[in-house]
Amino acid sequence: MIQTTIDAVGVRTPPTISPDTPADEAATYLRRAEVSALPVLADGAVVGIVAASDLVAMVAETAARPAVRAIMSTPVATISPTATVCDAAERMRAEGVKHLPVVTDDGYRGLLSVADLAPYLPRHSLDIEWQAEPLSVESDGGRRLPAGD
Repeated sequence: MIQTTIDAVGVRTPPTISPDTPADEAATYLRRAEVSALPVLADGAVVGIVAASDLVAMVAETAARPAVRAIMSTPVATISPTATVCDAAERMRAEGVKHLPVVTDDGYRGLLSVADLAPYLPRHSLDIEWQAEPLSVESDGGRRLPAGD
């Protein structure tokens, strides 16, 4: 498939927040159309991520307005800027997430979303793995014949 790297795609740099950021402040950021998630950083390292769904869950579960540390998703799956688009898509699928912070040894670089990957991936991907022998048909006598016979 596509061997384009995350560096070539480019990443957005939404605002970042700390674990002590009030949830209502995070909600203010997430109301912006261009902000789909907020990386949570502590000492320059990604320690969590907050999406709108985290805030919805908080409102549904409690009337309290805790700090972000109480609602952020953690641990966070991350990706290197040298990874490919396919690597990123597979990582998102495997982790069940829609956002991956892009990190290097030097720290946080940006945020990659499933929407960022969409232009680079085919609409449908079909991986076929044979579970049995190749296609065959049975004759009237119950004898299995290869499909080419």
